[in-house]
Amino acid sequence: MLRTMHRWSEVFIPTLREAPADAEVASHKLLVRAGYIRQLGAGIYSFLFLGNRASQKIIRIVREEMDKIGQEFYLPALNPRDIWEESGRWAVIGESMFRLKDRKGADLCLGFTHEEIMTDIARKELRSYKQLPQIWYQIQTKFRDEPRPKSGLLRVRQFTMKDAYSFDMDAAGLDVSYQKHYETYCRIFDRCGLKYVVIDAHSGAMGGTKSQEFMVRTPAGEDQVVSCEACGYAANMEKATSKVAPVEDLQPEGDGKPLLIHTPGKGAIADVAAFLGIAAEQDIKTVAYMAQSPGAAGKTGAGKTLEQPVIVFLRGDHSVNETKLLTLVKAANVRPMQAEEVEKYFQGPGGFIGPIGLAVRPKELLGEWDAKKWPADDRAATVVLDEGLLGRVNMICGANKLDYHLKNVTPGKDFEYTIAADIRSVNAGEGCPQCGAALGIDTAVEIGHIFKLGYKYSESMGARVLDRNGKEVAPIMGSYGIGIERILTAAIEQSNDANGFWLAPSIAPFDVVVVSTNSGDEKIRTVAEDIAKGLEGAGLDVLLDDRDERPGVKFKDADLIGIPFRINVGKKVTEDLVEVVRRSTLAREDVKISAITEHLSALVRENAG
Repeated sequence: MLRTMHRWSEVFIPTLREAPADAEVASHKLLVRAGYIRQLGAGIYSFLFLGNRASQKIIRIVREEMDKIGQEFYLPALNPRDIWEESGRWAVIGESMFRLKDRKGADLCLGFTHEEIMTDIARKELRSYKQLPQIWYQIQTKFRDEPRPKSGLLRVRQFTMKDAYSFDMDAAGLDVSYQKHYETYCRIFDRCGLKYVVIDAHSGAMGGTKSQEFMVRTPAGEDQVVSCEACGYAANMEKATSKVAPVEDLQPEGDGKPLLIHTPGKGAIADVAAFLGIAAEQDIKTVAYMAQSPGAAGKTGAGKTLEQPVIVFLRGDHSVNETKLLTLVKAANVRPMQAEEVEKYFQGPGGFIGPIGLAVRPKELLGEWDAKKWPADDRAATVVLDEGLLGRVNMICGANKLDYHLKNVTPGKDFEYTIAADIRSVNAGEGCPQCGAALGIDTAVEIGHIFKLGYKYSESMGARVLDRNGKEVAPIMGSYGIGIERILTAAIEQSNDANGFWLAPSIAPFDVVVVSTNSGDEKIRTVAEDIAKGLEGAGLDVLLDDRDERPGVKFKDADLIGIPFRINVGKKVTEDLVEVVRRSTLAREDVKISAITEHLSALVRENAG
């Protein structure tokens, strides 16, 4: 890459002293103040000179590393409806997808990922095992109709993503492709100077099995990372599990059978616990949903959103993790039951509903969305028991009767359920599933995500190749994403102070800013020019601050805009000295002018990431 020297007086760097009023997180405030970005609309940003230079450096790193394992494509952002319907995601994605019509009325969308389009290419072009494995990637603009755009570049409606896709003959081949991406991602994020953690994750709308996220811990993040300092266990909230401390069960009353008790006006668990003098963990919480899924082609309900009841029981002090639940019941979404639905399935009022008397769907129908196979009893529901209730006895629950609860209720003995599974969210302080030490929960920003998709798209879209025996089989797939802007924002979140931020030389818009502290002094001006040209000749990206401004203004701007090193050219030029400032620590040292090029080049190499 050609390195160049730019003069501050000739480039557009609109720095601001104050952050915009709506900026909440450090990266948003600093990206605007440093003149990297400007907002056009909600979740839509323009990248200015410095922001574009930093983004292009990140893209170059991503491309260099991805080219070692794959081939770069460039796919259309404008997609026809039918390609998304083939995979079933036209309906599943819902309002997150930007949709539009052409002049003939045909439905189109703006792609936010490209599994379908890559699979379409594969099914048309790949014919034999001899053509596999394949790894294809692109770096392209994506679109998502984010309902609450905020936090600068962290939650936007238009963004740049590197998305890659692998095609292999079997699971062993996918393991190799997946590991290649894992190692490539580590190299990319290392080169970008990020401190990150790799965690077990849920695949979400992408589908698939094994999934890992690359996360940077920061208070600005909206994801939660569950981790153990003792053994290194780490997972996101949608995947994390824990060991729960034993709970003392209540003693049975009367003959030990479910006992009806009057609890007037006590519908909430906290109120019931206080009224009966028990702990919340001795109560059974009931959460009633209607699960939703688009009707599959060729089956009952095709083209429509199907709904079926899913009822969850868990400890009173625990909460449902809806992502875990969606995975378990193979649904696209869940919504709370409405009053008339609660009455139908529980035959009781909200606030007092419980598990006894429910019609329960068998385990064989778990995740079954062909309506023809559903039970004839339209009151039958999928009943999920959280594993935290296994082995518990003599609990309290709603009686499906206004102002009444039941005592002496034991899961599995007094009521049936479809399946017992882990569907709750982990709490801080609970035991690590690997070593038992206390778990911590931190907020973090996701910068990369890798998935083993399996056969989800190749099967649904009819991609086939001939194996060694001439048999037609579906290739197995992987999907791998990196958010370009998220790398930039995460880097700023982890490296900032009251005066601005600093980036690794590998992704900073310039390696060094040379500050002429007095542009009216010919000696100082000449030395600054000579130093800048010498650094440029050595292959560094140099910004020469030749503006006719006070030194304090120049120093503040230099500290603000993310450049890792600053050279102050001032009165000490008469002593053959200039001052070098390391932005990350603000450490200063005097260096001989004759040695400055070699000295700065060494600093940049040492901190290149």
